[in-house]
Amino acid sequence: MTTSPIRILLVDDQQLIRLGFGLVLGAEDDLEVIGEAASGEEAVRLAAELRPDVILMDVRMPGLDGIGATQRIVAEQPDSRIIILTTFDLDEYAFAALRAGASGFLLKDAVPAELTSAIRSVHSGDAAVSSRVTKRMLELFADELPADTDATTADADQNSELDELTPRERDILIAMAEGLSNAEIAAHFVLSESTVKTHVGRVLMKLQLRDRVQAVIFAYRHGLVRP
Repeated sequence: MTTSPIRILLVDDQQLIRLGFGLVLGAEDDLEVIGEAASGEEAVRLAAELRPDVILMDVRMPGLDGIGATQRIVAEQPDSRIIILTTFDLDEYAFAALRAGASGFLLKDAVPAELTSAIRSVHSGDAAVSSRVTKRMLELFADELPADTDATTADADQNSELDELTPRERDILIAMAEGLSNAEIAAHFVLSESTVKTHVGRVLMKLQLRDRVQAVIFAYRHGLVRP
């Protein structure tokens, strides 16, 4: 039984960038570029029309930039996963896009294997950037987090969303926010990686989060960890 290819929308105001990514993705049997957009406005329109699985989104574009486009697409097409394309590995614009609902970010000069791996990871519900890198971005741009980041741990304990988690799931959430991989979490709590994956999935489901990136941001916003 063959599975359908991952359907991808390319968004970048530079045609050569779109061409380069298109050539790389076109060589993969399980990936299919179904559309291209040269602006944020066009990206929003095509996302609604084509409903892609994954969107590669340039963050800096004239008019509606990648952040604004990400916010609109996440609100209107929640099943589409967005990977932000950036020139700098700690770009404040990329961080803002993560807060807006992107599932990760990727450097424009990433090698083909990194690009294809990121797309597959995001499509499977994981993040296209390690939680450790996300944690570093949160530390660098902590002042841009919403005001409720200052909530105390006691306040967080009273949060109804957190009350849905078991003690173990809460521990897993904190471990994710501290930048631990599944393998590291498994070693720390003496669990199998498959058990950790199950816990991670339950945390995301109970908190209604899209992926690990959003879980890290959630933990910071609710005072479970500090920059």
